[in-house]
Amino acid sequence: MLIAIGADHAGFELKELLSAFLREQGHQVIDVGTHNKDSVDYPDYAEAVALSIRDGKAERGILLCCSGVGASVAATKIPGIRAGLCHDTYSAHQGVEHDDMNILVLGSCVVGIELAKELVRFFVGAQFNGEERHRRRLEKIHAIEVRYRL
Repeated sequence: MLIAIGADHAGFELKELLSAFLREQGHQVIDVGTHNKDSVDYPDYAEAVALSIRDGKAERGILLCCSGVGASVAATKIPGIRAGLCHDTYSAHQGVEHDDMNILVLGSCVVGIELAKELVRFFVGAQFNGEERHRRRLEKIHAIEVRYRL
């Protein structure tokens, strides 16, 4: 799978570890930054990961900031992006299976490396199940995006 990954300075180290982990698992990784621990703003990296997906350059994305909250909020501003902040394996796979989540957001100050690897494994291993009730709900989400476009 082709996965875009991005983080602010707080998520930099975990991003580097997860990028290597993904490559070891046979995935291709597009690293949109940041590339060091210098202070940066998470919305820039949330947008870069989200646009990679929207523009078809990546199939899914992983996004990190300290809590994961800000990056999640920023990424979901891009139409068609369904970013979910997950700190448990159930949410990491169920978000894909039921909600067609396309970005996994992690709080680097909340999860350790082993849990982060497990969350990534569940996220990339899951597939949208396409059941009618889930398609119907996604159509409603899309309608909300359209209704409130500026």
